[in-house]
Amino acid sequence: MKKFGILFCLTLASGLTFAQNYDESKVKPYTLPDVLKSVDGKIINSVKSWENNRKSEIIHLFEEHVYGTMPKKYDGLDIKITHEDKRAMQGKAHLKEVALTATNQGESVTINLVLFIPNEVKKPAPAFLLINNRPKKNTLASRDTISGFWPAEEVIASGYAIAAFQVDDAAPDNKNTFQNGVMRLYPQQLRADNGMKAIGSWAWAASRVMDYFERESAIDSKRVGIVGHSRGGKASLWTAAQDKRFAICFTNNSGNTGAALSKRWFGETVAIINKAFPHWFNNNYKKYSDNEQALPVDQHMLIASIAPRPVYATSASEDLWADPTGTFLAMKEAEKVYGLYNLKSKLPGTPPALNTPFNNPPLGYHNREGKHDLTPYDWKQFVVFANHHYEAKRKK
Repeated sequence: MKKFGILFCLTLASGLTFAQNYDESKVKPYTLPDVLKSVDGKIINSVKSWENNRKSEIIHLFEEHVYGTMPKKYDGLDIKITHEDKRAMQGKAHLKEVALTATNQGESVTINLVLFIPNEVKKPAPAFLLINNRPKKNTLASRDTISGFWPAEEVIASGYAIAAFQVDDAAPDNKNTFQNGVMRLYPQQLRADNGMKAIGSWAWAASRVMDYFERESAIDSKRVGIVGHSRGGKASLWTAAQDKRFAICFTNNSGNTGAALSKRWFGETVAIINKAFPHWFNNNYKKYSDNEQALPVDQHMLIASIAPRPVYATSASEDLWADPTGTFLAMKEAEKVYGLYNLKSKLPGTPPALNTPFNNPPLGYHNREGKHDLTPYDWKQFVVFANHHYEAKRKK
């Protein structure tokens, strides 16, 4: 990588070179689609018109142009407890390792879930579910490795259950083998330009975990937050947009085609992401490489589609690649839709100082010091945000 001031040239393995910008003064002019204006020009000014018109329109646009269509039906889901320890974590948690085998059209895929439930909570516990895009050692049930990426002990101590599955079970994060998972159940998706690929497969898998949570008496399935980091954070947003059963969405350092605006020329771009990871998004998305202004959507619209459920987004000071400012601006743009529900955002007017979390719903955000990672600091804010939301719901 050759450096020119704060403009970089990135050369991918394909041999193609892309310019990257890390200078706010060099951000190209862009125009965002109006989240409250339908394709046919109608102004959306009520919850009814949002729910009955614009919301589904936005989801459809993202399906067609970005993430791919999401299959809803499958033939069966077999749930098997493969290992259980009622006195895990020195007696503080009940461990369940669960194999979720979904079948469709004669094919099957198994999602392996690790779940810890706090023993001190005597009623169904609220939970966090992580879409783990890192190696399985980060979420080991044995706790042989304790990773700050998934600080299960701290989350259990806060009164929440914590669960995780590894993305490779649903779709290997590889352009050559991503189809060796959920896609076996829906081969027609591979033949369609608007068919889902890896990101959609990970979101689909998260919804199968929710299917299990609805049958698990120890989990309060009405209080489950979906969590993802980086590419997993892109998937957590798409999961929450597609599946309203998730009570809260947490998207950590998710960047381009996650929580950050795509039309800003800053850090990772649509062209870079499509070349480096062609297996994440549908074929139609390739039309918008170096052509972001033609996109009929941007990420503020995806965040808004989750309303009125809360969303918490994060950034990191050393992670300009994921565009912290673009992430904050997307959250601010989504405020318009939360306003329809009379939910007032507590976010400030401008990006906050480092390590200054705004963790009151409906929209939360922080930009912490450090690198591209999911850390105990991030999880601490997630817990605080969830506490605020559930306490407010209880008082209503």
